[in-house]
Amino acid sequence: MNFQRLALIGCGLMGGSFALALRQAGLVQHITGFSASEKTRQRAVELRVIDQACSSVAEAVLGADLVLLAVPVGAMHSSFVALRDSLSPTALLMDVGSTKCDVIAAAKSALGERLHCLVPAHPIAGKEVAGIDHAEGTLYQERRTILTPLPQNTIRQIQTASALWTAIGSHVSHMTPEAHDATFAAVSHLPHLLAFAAVNALTAQPQGAAFLEMAGPGFRDFSRIAASDASVWRDILSANKSEVLSQMAHYRAALDQFENALKSNDTAELRHLIQLASDVRSAWTLQAGNACNTTSED
Repeated sequence: MNFQRLALIGCGLMGGSFALALRQAGLVQHITGFSASEKTRQRAVELRVIDQACSSVAEAVLGADLVLLAVPVGAMHSSFVALRDSLSPTALLMDVGSTKCDVIAAAKSALGERLHCLVPAHPIAGKEVAGIDHAEGTLYQERRTILTPLPQNTIRQIQTASALWTAIGSHVSHMTPEAHDATFAAVSHLPHLLAFAAVNALTAQPQGAAFLEMAGPGFRDFSRIAASDASVWRDILSANKSEVLSQMAHYRAALDQFENALKSNDTAELRHLIQLASDVRSAWTLQAGNACNTTSED
């Protein structure tokens, strides 16, 4: 498995790390790159993440046999439109979006007869810092990558995509787009939203700043993901709105149970609810390939 030309659309943490990983594994001969910021493109060249900075998506994609779309999910549709006419019908196109149903819908409306090139992907990896300067070739090692293949994909395309992520250290799983979005609304998107809300609720109080000064490791650990990129998470939460709203309803029901127990001074029920959560969390272990920080996209 060796690619002649990788077109990297989005020279940030995720895309840059993918390019470095392929280069270090000897899987690609030449890398072109495009980001909206000329400064980012030039920095990617300086860091040897890419070999050639391009001034447009179309220029970067022309002649590529592998294309990675590493842009925020809100920019997927315009990126698909921009690359469509330059995309080789035999190229492998992947994204790194944290939501899948909306990305696939965007691809269906924009790619036309090139839709079969896309094998949607979501590497569960990232850092709390974004940008090309933080890219590293080991980012995807021992991380999980989810593929949500399309009916238009061939077995060979899916196998190639799986082998590629495996070759740079990922544990590859396959899911339907719907199952993917429901799953990650529960285990990623809602927890991020709750962290944002908890920090906002604290700081909105008159004594919020004073409270924050007294915060310890518990607050640090709970609120860590609230430091995530605002634009990235705006797009993710908006794109997966229905599943996130569904998870919010489940959370409200669980919160209501605690509120009712407190209001009624039902200490037995309060202990029971805490014990339920404690037992589940104590029995849970992080699965191989799932250890990562918050997701960043450029």
